Amino acid sequence: MTLASENTPISYLFTFQCPDRLGILAKVSNLLFEQGAFVTESFHYGDPRTETFFARMVFDDHVLKSSVGILQEMMGGLAQEMDMTFSLRRADYRPKVLIAVSKYDHCLNLLLTKWRAGALTIDIVGVVSNHDDCRSLVEWYGIPFHHFPITRETKPQQEAQILDLFSTTGAELLVLARYMQILSDDMSRQLEGRAINIHHSFLPGFKGARPYHQAYDRGVKVIGATAHFVTADLDEGPIIAQEVKAIDHSYTADDMVLVGHDTEAIALANAVRLFSEGRIFFNGHRTVVF
Repeated sequence: MTLASENTPISYLFTFQCPDRLGILAKVSNLLFEQGAFVTESFHYGDPRTETFFARMVFDDHVLKSSVGILQEMMGGLAQEMDMTFSLRRADYRPKVLIAVSKYDHCLNLLLTKWRAGALTIDIVGVVSNHDDCRSLVEWYGIPFHHFPITRETKPQQEAQILDLFSTTGAELLVLARYMQILSDDMSRQLEGRAINIHHSFLPGFKGARPYHQAYDRGVKVIGATAHFVTADLDEGPIIAQEVKAIDHSYTADDMVLVGHDTEAIALANAVRLFSEGRIFFNGHRTVVF
């Protein structure tokens, strides 16, 4: 008799990566089969350059022969044998997310709209800002708003406030939704792999201030936005998602800014969704996204 629920099956997300070698998928699949894990989704990729294997699988428990905890222990044994890092969680798990914003609210607004509509399976634990402009929007959604002003002199203390809030709320991801402050190297290192930023251009082009005006001066024919992980190297973290929209010679720099707002918001929301669904893997300075 199965130990799984006799009611609606529960789905689980299993992700892993390890050095590439012959038979990885066969060993993992065989263990899942032997334990009655009914696989409903499976994506995998072996990178010949880094010689690393990546996989994302979803299974349900309707014919599971033992508990998920026992399966996790057995997978741990296999992980030691294969030098594998893995994660096993419920597929409907909602990671806790802290959002940082300054004055521009277009990225924040789309995140909040998609979250409320159920299109982003996350729990937003708060919004932090160095300005008070977005307070009414955030509080309308019933989300805590934290105003942490910053000056050059108070930057270390302000970042300590954000890190403390990140810790006390149990946040797993910091989303910089047009947060117009450069994180210190120390904060970037502490949040490595757990902070996503949006940049209003295709990286590494047009970095720094006034990127749309830089793009206008170069006569670009597409507007792009890049969502990437935060690193100590400004705007050079591993890329997660990009959006693009065609333009032509008639667009002014101000027109490009308005078009860019759409691409920024969409790219950032897509990156947060990919993170929440466990679809992103680090592959050196790049990412593998299923």
